[in-house]
Amino acid sequence: MAALKWNRHPIDFEFTSGEATGALGDSITVLPLIAAMAVLADLSLTWMLVWFGAFQIVWGLYYGVPLSVEPMKALAGLLLAGTLSTGEFLVAGVLAGGVLLGIGATKAIGRVEAYLSTPVVRGVQLAVALILVRTGVELGVASPGLAAGATILVLALIAVGYWNVTALAVLLAGGVVVVAGHGLPLQRPPPVTVPHLGPVDFTIGAIEATAAQLAMTVGNAAVATSLLLDDYFDRRISPDELASSMGVMNLVSIPLGGIPMCHGSGGVAGKYTFGARTAAANVILGLAYIGLGLVAVGLLAAYPHAMLGVILVLVALELGRTSLRTDTYLLVGFVGLLGFLTNIGLALIAGIVVDQVRERVDWSA
Repeated sequence: MAALKWNRHPIDFEFTSGEATGALGDSITVLPLIAAMAVLADLSLTWMLVWFGAFQIVWGLYYGVPLSVEPMKALAGLLLAGTLSTGEFLVAGVLAGGVLLGIGATKAIGRVEAYLSTPVVRGVQLAVALILVRTGVELGVASPGLAAGATILVLALIAVGYWNVTALAVLLAGGVVVVAGHGLPLQRPPPVTVPHLGPVDFTIGAIEATAAQLAMTVGNAAVATSLLLDDYFDRRISPDELASSMGVMNLVSIPLGGIPMCHGSGGVAGKYTFGARTAAANVILGLAYIGLGLVAVGLLAAYPHAMLGVILVLVALELGRTSLRTDTYLLVGFVGLLGFLTNIGLALIAGIVVDQVRERVDWSA
């Protein structure tokens, strides 16, 4: 194992089969989500993948551990469900990036976290999961045969104990369907897409979505990820440091064709479970993302929407399962259902208010 130290975080490298399989653990949900956004929204798969690859390498080398880089799932879910336009989605990512950079620079995670209890965050996750299920079903019914085939594949994988690769397997199966019907559509990478964002994209919906995403990001991508890195790798990286790196990541990439990105405890756990122990996993995955983005983007143009619908339902089920890791089911359910039936921003505010009242009232009196 090689070890370097070019900042305050030591960097370990060990290019083994475990690092290669560990890299896969962070791509299981990332690739399906990116593919869905490329098909259903006006976004470039090439530059999404290039930026994901670049920041896998950057943060792996900077922090020296197998850190995750994932889409901001609340924003991605709202985009895929049609609740946000592409412009609103990107504006929300820039706003979230600016807030995260400010929070990290002022070391304010503790103060922000005090108003975002776990049940409120879980409720936001549940709302996004329910919205994704609705959208996935709507896409699936457009081509029931393909949706049924993808569902059978999912059930077969679950039966043999491979739930964690179901979304990736459906994504690959859809690629096979495209190649069988249209051949292998290779094309030159498109030019860098600079989004033309204007006042029309700075909407109340974008601001509400930003608040909902920040609730999830502070809890999962900053605090929970920091704890997990300490548990798995004995590496103390503060939540404020992670908030700062997420802020930088979004403010740099979104104006140049990227999408809202964050760290995440799920991706770290996935990498660790699949065998990653050093920053080599990030380098391997980063190079793979960049290579895939430069040579295989043509597959997405003909990708079957019905199979993407199945993928969205799988992502929703995973997000929903995470949302139920709580003892406060009533509050989680309240925030989740309110967000599903109205909008995420209203549900987040209502959840915070209810939670603060719940904490301050002595119900035994």
